[in-house]
Amino acid sequence: MSETPSGNADQRVALVTGAAGGLGREFAVALAERGYRVAGLDLADMSETAELIGDGRFHPLRADVTDPDEVEAAVEEAAGRFGGLHIVVNNAGIYPPLPFEKTTLEDWRRIMRVNLDGPFLVTRAALPHMQAAGWGRVVNIVSAVVFLGPPDLVAYTTSKAGLVGFTRALASAVGGDGITVNAISPGLTRTETAARTTGADGGFERVRNLQVVPRVEEPADLLSTLLYVCDEGSGFLTGQTINVDGGSAKH
Repeated sequence: MSETPSGNADQRVALVTGAAGGLGREFAVALAERGYRVAGLDLADMSETAELIGDGRFHPLRADVTDPDEVEAAVEEAAGRFGGLHIVVNNAGIYPPLPFEKTTLEDWRRIMRVNLDGPFLVTRAALPHMQAAGWGRVVNIVSAVVFLGPPDLVAYTTSKAGLVGFTRALASAVGGDGITVNAISPGLTRTETAARTTGADGGFERVRNLQVVPRVEEPADLLSTLLYVCDEGSGFLTGQTINVDGGSAKH
């Protein structure tokens, strides 16, 4: 495993899950523009992400975040391709709106597999590379629903609350290794996936009416927070959940 000799962004390597579209694509592009080399992990085609980043700074990895063998192989390929791995953005997730009484055990398990098992497996595979470098950033994308508790997202809210707990406990476990672990908590953000899931009309407007900032959240609203928690100067920030939702939840 390769150790990074200095703290410049262009010597750091980031892995973003769910990088084919939505927030994951935006995160991958923002990290590349900041100077990081980026590996994207997804089951969907990442050619558009690669085109947006260009110049060899992006490497797509096809893998299922719930499959331990696929995750391990993908992480090793990313580290081998770029000579190390320093940042993990656990963005991949699913959020089907389901009434609780209609949620089957398989629905529940599928949501937990993607939203909780996935970050566990990816982070576990990446951690030895961060420890070898003596520097790392784990960023878990959770959701403002953990503070709001919407009635049609019981399973999803539970999975994201679990990821907040994972963030806090893992931060305690790896702080001595020079690795920080933080969560970013978006509100309902305008992406193609969100529009398909919530309905292009009611979902965004309903959430906007709960906010102090009276407009729909856009992916760009999250990028400065992502870059902040990944920054070299953010080594004293760990175990935190940063809520970026226009003020719909205050805590």
